[in-house]
Amino acid sequence: MNGIGTSGVPPTGRVTRLVIVDDQAMVRAGFAALLAAQSDIDVVGEAPDGAAGVELCRRVHPDVVLMDVRMPRLDGLEAAERLLDPPPGVTHRPKVLMLTTFDVDDYVYEALRLGASGFLLKDAPPADLIAAVRVVAEGEALLAPSVTRRLIAEFARQRAGNGPLRGQAPASGLRLKTLTERETEVLELVARGRSNTEIAEILVLAEQTVKTHVSRVFAKLGLRDRAQAVVFAYESGLVAPGDH
Repeated sequence: MNGIGTSGVPPTGRVTRLVIVDDQAMVRAGFAALLAAQSDIDVVGEAPDGAAGVELCRRVHPDVVLMDVRMPRLDGLEAAERLLDPPPGVTHRPKVLMLTTFDVDDYVYEALRLGASGFLLKDAPPADLIAAVRVVAEGEALLAPSVTRRLIAEFARQRAGNGPLRGQAPASGLRLKTLTERETEVLELVARGRSNTEIAEILVLAEQTVKTHVSRVFAKLGLRDRAQAVVFAYESGLVAPGDH
């Protein structure tokens, strides 16, 4: 993750359109007040459940959606799926940042698999929430190395012995073969929660070179960000439960 815990200086010349979807009115109001006060964030709407959230997003076309995981009528996972895999004729696909009460949540893993850009705890400090929106808006995944490692550990614990997830391992394995040896090394390190700086140190490369490799890996595999890279690495067998 790039940006969380920093001073959060806003990027110049760009305003992020944001929608907040949460069934708790006080949470929505608090987040909206905090984020709307930022010069580079425009809160363009709020919704109390997933169904209303999807309908709102279809109308106002936000850049980023803050999406609660558990809601009535339509939960955050289904709502995220509808936004990230829209029906024919719908071209808008916002970035989705999941909100959760728990550190690692099984629903969150599924959301990442669908293409969500990461997740954030509801009780995160205000500065982290602001930075999170900026990070996701810039196209980065909101997964700090420590969070990625916990997510991997939880995924490994839950999936160990259960076989390929939804039968996707063979197809993922074929896609993996499109990578060069170096790109495969980079993907493995990304999936283990390493930052670009750490990967550069491990592989003795310039950080810009690592960024180029990461971009090529994502392009070849059709991945949006590091969150999906973690999922792909497990489904393809590149990283196995119990690996360190």
